[in-house]
This record gives sequence, structure tokens and C-alpha cells, in this order.
Amino acid sequence: MFSVTAVLIWIGLVLPSIYFLFNFTVFYWDVRRRAKHINLFPGDPPHFIWGHIHEFPGPGETGLKWLRERASRYTEGVQKAWFGHFTPTVQVYDPEAAKVILKTAEPKPPQFGGYRLLKPWLGNGLLVSGGSKWARNRRLLTPAFHFDILKSYMIINNKCTQVFLDKLARWSTSNKHFDMLTHISLLTLDVILRCAFSYDNDCQVRGETHPYVKSVNVLQEIVVDRILRPWLYPDVIFNLTSKGRQFRHYCDYVHSVSEKLIKTRKMILDSNSEYNKGKSQHCDFLDILLMARDEDEHGLSELEIRDEVDTFLFEGHDTTASGISWTLYDLACHPDIQRRCQQEVDALLEGRDSDEILWEDLAHLKYITLCIKESLRLHTPVPFIERQTTSDMEIKGHFLPAGTIVDIQLYLLHHNPNVWDNPADYQPERFLPENIEQKDNYAFVPFSAGPR
Repeated sequence: MFSVTAVLIWIGLVLPSIYFLFNFTVFYWDVRRRAKHINLFPGDPPHFIWGHIHEFPGPGETGLKWLRERASRYTEGVQKAWFGHFTPTVQVYDPEAAKVILKTAEPKPPQFGGYRLLKPWLGNGLLVSGGSKWARNRRLLTPAFHFDILKSYMIINNKCTQVFLDKLARWSTSNKHFDMLTHISLLTLDVILRCAFSYDNDCQVRGETHPYVKSVNVLQEIVVDRILRPWLYPDVIFNLTSKGRQFRHYCDYVHSVSEKLIKTRKMILDSNSEYNKGKSQHCDFLDILLMARDEDEHGLSELEIRDEVDTFLFEGHDTTASGISWTLYDLACHPDIQRRCQQEVDALLEGRDSDEILWEDLAHLKYITLCIKESLRLHTPVPFIERQTTSDMEIKGHFLPAGTIVDIQLYLLHHNPNVWDNPADYQPERFLPENIEQKDNYAFVPFSAGPR
């Protein structure tokens, strides 16, 4: 009896302890190996426990100011940043340094940062996946972005925009303030649902009460809050909190929306050959997800399709809404520039019966394009992206060991005074051909660049 008990204790307690200690030792010495090189990068000395994360005042204007001030002390365009005691990273905000990483297909960090925390929501879609899975799915989805398909979306885009303009007309006579970002987010969600999924909806009419819009907003807030609290990184701890339970609840809801879209479309594709014929030249994003086949005639699994739908719905409307909102804000702050934009549109539409912008008009809106680019530079919708190196490399004369997490700070890159004169000023003329051609191609990357 004693021997059986001893064996059970050994199996249940000792072996798991040995396994844990072995893996922790391997992990610890790997951190020390990378830290030896990363600590040679410029940067503030880290706190023994918290690293640098406790210094960050949080998202918003205060946080952006803190980032700019920290970057101004290290003008080389690279610096070290520790997330707690075990996660040394390198932050990059110089075009030459960013290019080294962005020109590769290095993966997103699988076990750290916002990408891992997004996985219960977005799964293993293109945003998060890496390696052969990412390459295969990206190849299968490429047809969804063909110009012939994008052109067909202009009519839908104009119809959705008219709903938005009608709402603004009512607000303009109410003599009340309102949150422009909220209504633009509903507009971009409406557009993405109708264009990518051929889904007619009333989200612009229902407004903030629309459950999907509410769910996405809450999920984003929880992810950002968790990123700034390292003690909540372990799932076993986070899942026990009220925020963790709330996160799972809203994840379940957005997944149910995606699954309903997929199920309904799959039934139509399976039973309606006339639908297939009519869609053959203008397949939307969901059609392509369902019909895509690789060289072995294997399609995407149901879970893979849901992951891509969730990713596309979120990324397709959120960053776009941010970019549009800031562009309108900048124009409102610069009436003279706003008048030039209006004059360009008036000249384009002169003599027409309709005031709708057509696909072929876009190339003629040259000054408005400058304004959009300058707003994306000044208020970068995606402030940073992450990669994890799979091999040793060199950045700005510093050795970067394999396994290092690199934060490419797009916001700081776009506010780097060594790249942009008076970076806090709104100057659309920066993007005139004769001005922008003098800069590195990686000086302006509001939505990333390269294979990823």
C-alpha cells in the first residue's frame, strides 16, 4: 500500500514539479541570453520587477506624450523596453531599422503581447497566425482584394455614406454635441458587412445599442487594459476575474454573429447554383473564404473561416473609422485646407447630375489624398506592431538575437523629428511627390508594410 501511494505521489507531484522546473530554467536562461544583448541598446534602466511598463501612464494623449518624450532621449531610433522581469523587447522608430524587420516575414509573438491576448476573440486568423499557415491562408485570400472586386463596392459605399450624411444633417440642426467617431465606426462597420459579407443590416440606424458594436468596443477596452497589467497575462488568473468572464461573454457573442453569417451563406452556396453563377465575377470576401482551395484541393476549415471573418470584421472597420475621424478633425481645424478640398470635389463634380464619387474619380482627388496621408501620419490608427525574430540580425549597429520581440512603433516613426520636420504640425504638402520621394520608403507605413 505504501509503495503504491509513493508512486502516486511521485507521479502527481514530483514529476510535474521537475517538468516545471526544467522548463522554467530553460526559459530563464533564454531570457538572460537575449537580455545580455538587448540591454546594450539605449534606453532607461528597467525596474527589477516591472521593467518599464509601470511608467506608462496609459492610452490617450498623456501616453502618447510620454512615448514622444522617451523617444526624444534616444534619437538613434531604437531603444530597449522591458515588460516586467522576463520580457525584454526592442522598440524601433527609425525607417532604416523598421525596414530590417518589415522586409522579412517574421511572425507575430505567439506567447506574448496583444496578439496572444486577442486569440480568444480573433483566433488564428491572418493578424495572429504565422509560418506556413499564414502563408497558405494569405495566398487563398488574395483574390478577395482584386481591383475588379473592389470597384464593385463603390456603389455600396456611397449608399452607406448617404445614410451617414442624413444622420449628420439631423445632428446639424439639433444644436447638440455628438461623438463623431461613434457614428463613423457604425458607417465603416455597415460598409464592411455589406461589401465583404453581402449582409444588409441596420447598425447605423440602431447606433450604439447595436450589440455587435457594443461587443467590439468592450473587447478592445479589455484587451488594452490587460496589456498594461502583466499579472493578468496568465489565462488561469485572467479567466477568474470579472473582466475575464466579461471577455468570454462578448467573445461568444461575436463568434455567434460570424457563425450565423457563415452558415447562412454556406447554405445558399450549396443549394443555389444560380447564386454561384451570378457571383462568379464578383465574389465577396465570404464567398472566397468558403470556396477557396489550395493546391491539394483542401479548403479552409470552419474554424479557420470564422477566425478570418472575425479578424476582417474588426480590422476592416475599426482602424478605418479612426483614420476617417482624424482626417475630418484635421480639416475642421484648418478651414483653409478644408476649402481647398471642397474646391477639388466641386471641380470634379461640375456638370454632373449626381454628386456621388466614382471609382475612376479617386485618382483625381490629389489634394484630398495628401490630406488623408498627413492625418494618417499625425494620428496613426495602428500605433505599433510586433514581430519576433527567428534568426540573429543586426539593427543600427546593434546585435539582435533570435527570439527577440521587436515593437515597431509606427506612431513614433511618424513623429520622428529626424525624419519629419516639425512633426506635430499638419502639413499635407509633405506628401507632394517632390517631397516624399526624398524620404525612405519605410518612413510612412500607417498600416505596416512588407510581406506581413
